[in-house]
Amino acid sequence: MERYTVFAGVAALTLASLIALIWSVWFLIPLIVFGALTVLGVYDVIQPDHSILRNYPVIGHMRFLFEGIRPEIRQYLIESDQDEEPFSRDERSIIYQRAKGVEDKRPFGTQQRVYDSGYEWITHSVVPKRLDDHDFRVSVGGPDCKQPYNASIYNISAMSFGALSGNAIEALNTGAAKGGFAHDTGEGGISTHHRKGGGDLIYQLGSGYFGARTPDGRFDPEKFKAQAANDQVKMIELKLSQGAKPGHGGMLPASKISEEIAEARGVPMGQDCISPASHPEFSTPIELIEFVGRLRELSDGKPVGFKMCIGHRREFMCIVKAMLETGIVPDFIVIDGKEGGTGAAPLEFANHIGMPLVEGLTFAHNTLRGAGLREQVRIGASGKMVTAFNLARILALGADWANSARGFMFAIGCIQAQACHTNACPVGVATQDKLRQRALVVPDKAERVRRFHQNTLKALAEMTGAAGLSHPSDFLPHHLLMREKARDMVTGEEIYPYLPSGFLARGEADEFGYLERWNRARAESFEAVMS
Repeated sequence: MERYTVFAGVAALTLASLIALIWSVWFLIPLIVFGALTVLGVYDVIQPDHSILRNYPVIGHMRFLFEGIRPEIRQYLIESDQDEEPFSRDERSIIYQRAKGVEDKRPFGTQQRVYDSGYEWITHSVVPKRLDDHDFRVSVGGPDCKQPYNASIYNISAMSFGALSGNAIEALNTGAAKGGFAHDTGEGGISTHHRKGGGDLIYQLGSGYFGARTPDGRFDPEKFKAQAANDQVKMIELKLSQGAKPGHGGMLPASKISEEIAEARGVPMGQDCISPASHPEFSTPIELIEFVGRLRELSDGKPVGFKMCIGHRREFMCIVKAMLETGIVPDFIVIDGKEGGTGAAPLEFANHIGMPLVEGLTFAHNTLRGAGLREQVRIGASGKMVTAFNLARILALGADWANSARGFMFAIGCIQAQACHTNACPVGVATQDKLRQRALVVPDKAERVRRFHQNTLKALAEMTGAAGLSHPSDFLPHHLLMREKARDMVTGEEIYPYLPSGFLARGEADEFGYLERWNRARAESFEAVMS
């Protein structure tokens, strides 16, 4: 309740000034001042647009005051050659403006350092095209899939109920329903807040098998079958690892487990909720792929795939070899970059474990091409996908669609307060505190989710047309240019080329070491073949 201290203080001063008028008319001045602030505080608490003001009446306006002088602050940082923050203000501005449906154009040219090494851009055409339709979609479902899903190329990435508040989940899912795109549940299971929104769901099954587990934490096929049968569930995603903390398990302390969370996850109250670092249902590549096939059968042929952050590259090749040996091929694979991750993670893991998205994506893409399986498997990509350029770039490098967690979190009001693990999120996004949650007004934020998705794809349509293309899937590596150093630029095709289809299956050598690693991989075990 400390966040209401200032509001309570000005209300008390208003009352004191009113009483003091008995002694002196001069107390009319503080009465007017504090009375105006009290009225402002009352309005802050009941207005639906700004979560900060609902949770921090009166004093929350300080944030907007500082936002007002932000251009001058940014210019100071640029001139003094200091970094602003890992997630740039320009990207945050794009998200907020598109979510709110306000003008996102800016005068006086780019804010990017166009002469710095590493600067990237998309080539454009002298004969651009006009794309009137921005509802870009990709069909997900291989030969063994009975219920393929026509997915948007931009969807909400995995964020669990429990990590996010019920209001946040409901706003995200309602926005997804209004905009016609998918919402990944995260490994925390399907809650009433997901169902209330009515949007398409990608049901993520993590190592804790939440929503489909036995009392001792093993996989329960009957519970899974019941979850997968829900009409809202369009795809099943088996989570092997995530970019924020690959190879690391998780725990939700008993103190944070509410009745709603316990119901969604299928866990008891009063006990810590453990997500093991690895799955207990399989330990070899073949067992993993057979489990994928089992999930597809239990879900009556819905698209099933897995999500992972690439670690040992040979292990991914082991999984691909298991596909070839068993004949069971997942419908999709989501590659999570280590730069992603919206929740709390150990600092060393967040900074130094896992492969960044571009390297992980291009490796997975070329391995599947080399095995002759790329046409059967769709690839999703996640990891700071918040702008149209992010999408164009990652589609050019081999992805079929992109997921975003952070972008949609910002759309519902996240301000990156980095208090996600404290249960004290100031805007009601990442907290189970009912009073803090009320700051997030679902109808308002759901509309912002819809607008952010729509306006980002509109921007992508404009960028696609400017390149002279008809669909974002037409972007290829040669459309992407990068500056390596002064007066020296290269195309994406030179750094991240598409390798020949079937070259690994044919045993053809390559300059990047794929074949040597492929020869050390085996379907029966994640251990390397000893030469």
